[in-house]
Amino acid sequence: MSGYFDGPPAPPRRPAPPPPPERPQRSRALIGTLVVLAVAFVLLSSFTGIWTDRLWFRDLDFGGVFTTLISTRVVLFIVFGLLMFAVVAVNLWIAYRLRPTFRAHSPEQASLDRYRQVVEPIRLWLLLGLSLAMAIFAGISAAGQWRNYLLWRNGGEFGETDPYFNRDLGFFMFDLPWLHYLVDFAMAAAVIGLLAAALVHYLYGGIRLQASNDKLSGGAQGQLSVLVGLFILFKAVDYYLDRFDLTTDTGGLITGLTYTSENAVLPSRNILMFIALICAILFFANVWRRTWMLPGIGLGLLVLSAVLLGMVWPAIVQQFQVNPSEPNRERPYIQRNIEATRAAYNIDNTEVVNFAATTQLEPDQVLADAQSIPGIRLLDPSLVSDTFTQLQQVRGYYGVPDVLDVDRYQIDGEERDVVIAARELNQDGLPASQRNWANEHTVYTHGYGVIAAFGNQRNAANEQVPNDGEPAWAEQDIPPRGVLSELADDYVPQIYFGEQSPNYSIVGKREGGDDIELDIPEGEDGGSARYSSYDGETGVSVGNLFNKLLYAIKFGEPNLVLSDRVHGNSKILYDRHPKERVEKVAPWLTADNDIYPAVVDGRVVWIVDAYTLSDRYPLSEKRSLEEMTEDQLNPVAAFATLPTDEINYMRNSVKAVVDAYDGTVTLYEWDEEDPLLQAWSKAFDGTVKPRSEIPESLLNHLRYPEDMFKVQRHLLQQYHVTDAATFYAGTDRWAVPTDPTRNDLYQPPYRLSVSLPDQEEPVFSLTSVFTPANRQNLASFIAVGGDAAKDNYGKIQILRLPGNTQVSGPQQIANEVAADEDIQNALFPFTRGDAQARYGNLLTLPVGNGLLYVQPVYTLRQGGAEGTYPVLRFVLASFGGEIGYGTTLAAALEDVLGGGDIQEEIDGEEAPELPEAPEDPDAGEGDQPDPTPAPGTGGVPDDADVATLLAEAEAKFTEAQQALEDGDLGGYQDAVSEARALIRRALQDVE
Repeated sequence: MSGYFDGPPAPPRRPAPPPPPERPQRSRALIGTLVVLAVAFVLLSSFTGIWTDRLWFRDLDFGGVFTTLISTRVVLFIVFGLLMFAVVAVNLWIAYRLRPTFRAHSPEQASLDRYRQVVEPIRLWLLLGLSLAMAIFAGISAAGQWRNYLLWRNGGEFGETDPYFNRDLGFFMFDLPWLHYLVDFAMAAAVIGLLAAALVHYLYGGIRLQASNDKLSGGAQGQLSVLVGLFILFKAVDYYLDRFDLTTDTGGLITGLTYTSENAVLPSRNILMFIALICAILFFANVWRRTWMLPGIGLGLLVLSAVLLGMVWPAIVQQFQVNPSEPNRERPYIQRNIEATRAAYNIDNTEVVNFAATTQLEPDQVLADAQSIPGIRLLDPSLVSDTFTQLQQVRGYYGVPDVLDVDRYQIDGEERDVVIAARELNQDGLPASQRNWANEHTVYTHGYGVIAAFGNQRNAANEQVPNDGEPAWAEQDIPPRGVLSELADDYVPQIYFGEQSPNYSIVGKREGGDDIELDIPEGEDGGSARYSSYDGETGVSVGNLFNKLLYAIKFGEPNLVLSDRVHGNSKILYDRHPKERVEKVAPWLTADNDIYPAVVDGRVVWIVDAYTLSDRYPLSEKRSLEEMTEDQLNPVAAFATLPTDEINYMRNSVKAVVDAYDGTVTLYEWDEEDPLLQAWSKAFDGTVKPRSEIPESLLNHLRYPEDMFKVQRHLLQQYHVTDAATFYAGTDRWAVPTDPTRNDLYQPPYRLSVSLPDQEEPVFSLTSVFTPANRQNLASFIAVGGDAAKDNYGKIQILRLPGNTQVSGPQQIANEVAADEDIQNALFPFTRGDAQARYGNLLTLPVGNGLLYVQPVYTLRQGGAEGTYPVLRFVLASFGGEIGYGTTLAAALEDVLGGGDIQEEIDGEEAPELPEAPEDPDAGEGDQPDPTPAPGTGGVPDDADVATLLAEAEAKFTEAQQALEDGDLGGYQDAVSEARALIRRALQDVE
């Protein structure tokens, strides 16, 4: 019986599958090791970067900047990281505590049970991990707000109020950005807390998406209502702050408030602020009422209002109220924009003078302005770089920048403009056999001296100087000799810090050892090279193993630890570019792209202009800094320290000096009334010295910054107009002309000494011109006093030409030069074969109650022997439609005037003989050209001789054509060569 009740026999049991093989312990150990190594690498790299920065700042006596930066970032990271950690952790904990004790069985809950089983054992770790991850992201974001925080903490008042909200401008510049961040952080925290709570409620059954009713438990509904209410409450505060942002809104007719902004957008944000506040209260009430009807209605009303009030209403006002009468509606807003823009960019004191601009120039008028003629710079800094390099490079491992600088010096009691460049180390010029770590980082460590030439002179042609047209040197050679090095008894020529300095160098003399840093290379006369050792105040010590290891990691170079050239007295020099050096010690400043060297008290220094910038100045026009500063010499501007490229406030607040020998950085206050500089000086106390401490010897070399002038020039295209109606009509808009040599880029401003109508003597200035919009004739001439030692420094003057006088613009002058037969015939002997003409900077300056154009012309043989460089051949001059040329400016002016002896009245310019044309390598012995005759002197051709030569050339071309038809290529080439030679002879006779 027992068998009957036992039922059918059980099927045979299958053998259990073998357990999976255990993962080898070595794999787990390898993964753990890799993780540990990765973490260690990140931590070590971070520590290395921070600690070496600390050493660098302390070495320059800017340790306070480093401490303030690090402490501010760390505090912001910790505070906001802890806030976000608390928000996430508290909401996760509350959501877990409010989980329902009973969950109705459903497929949804059955599926979630598996996740709950996995999560429950590690619940606390997940809470801490997720909260910590969000805290890290929040802390990193907050640390990046150190600028806004420090300005909020240290900013003061401007002493001026905006016309719409009646608030001091300091509120917009200092307070508003930080308040925006606080509100944005609060909104982000509310959203993250909401998502975290919703996730926990869903996981533990507080949110049941598949339930037919009661999708949320009471606890979930209450917590989520509070979080949504907080978000909408913060949004109400955001609407309140957004009202003030209307003063810097872009995208319309102007930057700032317009008719639509004031009468539609501003009221809509006020209304939305109150709607959001009511909606938030409804969500808070939902904690007790437990119904989503009223909060839902409130949220829907808020969304609908945002669309209708924020988008539709302003569009209707713009279309039906503004557009039909836009000039009248927008006039007061345009007027306020004009006033704010001119104040923000410091162009409100620009003086516009009506300039008669006569087109007739008499010799006595030129002689009356003769004192300004010597100040006309004939050397083009953008073209003579190769000339400086080839004539003064000395060795291939020295070099100069592509574009040189212009400065002025007191020489023999007279102020002279000079074109100057530092002779910097260029390791790319080292022979391959010498390119090794020891040479590149311990031997070839620095450049040597400056090279300078008088801007308005060139050497005369004589037996000692066969290459006429070369610069007249003010400083040259190694060892240095010239008037600049003689200005001080103790001249220090070594250049360890510059624009082309190596990434890093190890310097310093071993105790009792020999000098190993190359100072003066071996001379051509067989003299031996001279070595020295760096003995400057700065440089981080790498004499101990700890620092060696840190910098070996930083630069990825084990030789810093292994080489015996790194000893107890060694220092490491790095971050050596003067512009980057200034921006690093003062990260709230933006440095000008055009830094320049000067010899001050026997030392070579780099002078760097630095700016305080903002995009929060109310009602001021907002423009791209990069676009405003682009031109032919600087096609791509870079501003690494600027948080945004869009600015509407700019001040040249600081003049910085970097010593080329030891790299010390000195910051001098320049704009003493700049509230931004005052705020930064308060935040970084002691970093900027008072303006009164600028030495007089340095003051004589400070000049008006180029990028500042470019920005002001860009704005003055429109904002020279101060009447709102004229501004709107656009009938008086100007344009910066394109450079005649590069039609797609703006003509750069030029530095030269000019005499304006109200000035008794020439003043070192930064100059440019304007043309009418979409036209090429000249509209005005602009100059700003560029000598910081003079009273008119920073004074912008515009000479406005009358509308009934047509003065050719730069492009028209270039076209006239290209079409002038006399000039082209004079250049022809120098541009044959592989040679070409290079037209220099087209300078414009007031002379004789008119505007005179002056342009140097260089020649350069392309593809010739190594060492070719541009040579100044001619000077072009244009006045009132007349164009002249000569080997000197005086000769060119005499040609324009049709006579008159101007040379005797003009000092400072050598008057070389007209150069002989270079020999044509393709011409026969009897085909060598005669020297080019001076303009207006001799060389009158015989018409019969010219006709005979041209007839012979035509006959030769006929012979060439016949030879080509007969297949005689040799005969064809010979005939063509003879024909060309005959034409050249005819042209020379015409000259």
